[in-house]
Amino acid sequence: MKRKHKYQHKDVARRWEGNPVITLNDLPFRCSDICNAAAVKFNGEFLLLLTIEHLVGRKSLHLAKSLDGYHFSVEAEPLIAPSERPAFKSYEEQGVLDPKIVFLEGTFYISYTAASASGFRLALARTEDFTSVERLGFISEPDSKGGLLFPEKINGRYAKLEMPADGSSIWISYSDDLAYWGGFDVVMSPREGFWDFHKIGPAAPPFRMDDGKWLLLYYGVKRTSAGGLSRLGAAFLDGDDPSKVVSRTNIPILAPRKNYERVGDSPNTIFTCGAILEKEQLTVYYGASKGCVCIGSCSVNDIIDNCVASEKEF
Repeated sequence: MKRKHKYQHKDVARRWEGNPVITLNDLPFRCSDICNAAAVKFNGEFLLLLTIEHLVGRKSLHLAKSLDGYHFSVEAEPLIAPSERPAFKSYEEQGVLDPKIVFLEGTFYISYTAASASGFRLALARTEDFTSVERLGFISEPDSKGGLLFPEKINGRYAKLEMPADGSSIWISYSDDLAYWGGFDVVMSPREGFWDFHKIGPAAPPFRMDDGKWLLLYYGVKRTSAGGLSRLGAAFLDGDDPSKVVSRTNIPILAPRKNYERVGDSPNTIFTCGAILEKEQLTVYYGASKGCVCIGSCSVNDIIDNCVASEKEF
């Protein structure tokens, strides 16, 4: 009898045994796809802001609520849909997607990608109660996506991470008013020969660690003969100057292995827009290939253990 290896296909993050958490069958309406979700806790509830593609082909952002973080109900009406306001309409005509949520100065800010025939732009909105949302405006140059805010000011200024649409690098910039951004500096780029060889981008908003550093989840893509392979990794950034990478995982913390992560509209994909950190335990809500949202979890120490070897790589 063939003996099963104890550590066969073991990732740093552990999947919840009940995955997927949300599928197309769990929605109170018909749609084409579910993918990336922002995650946050609010008034004792776990909230996800899902990217949902409707049958007409445009994407909107829908709220899902849970008391335990595992069993969610999805609202039928979108929290953020493509806008009809003239200032936003032409840049959101193909949909709004990939939201990121931070709690900053007593307010929840939602950054998201606006898609149109003109390309991608980052937009910013805010909410006090996840019932009504105020759009603030666009906060990037054309063809920039995947952007997110830091949850606190750095050296007295707001800070933002983003990537060009081609995923060639992750950039940081700063602002005094959340409207005008400058001081751009590259943070990370793909690494030849590694799991993040061809494309990278920021995933969930960063977390401030007890030692002052920032924990950033990011995704990396490596092209193969069967197409792109999208996986999730992590890096620690300097607390005072987040353009400096202190350490970075030489291995992914979560890679496509299950059927729902390998087969679907976007094969071999794990992609996250949101995670929740509680008592050194990180819970990642990630989109997978088969039109679903899943959960993976690990301790911060698990990530640190896999970053130590890469501290001298930069």
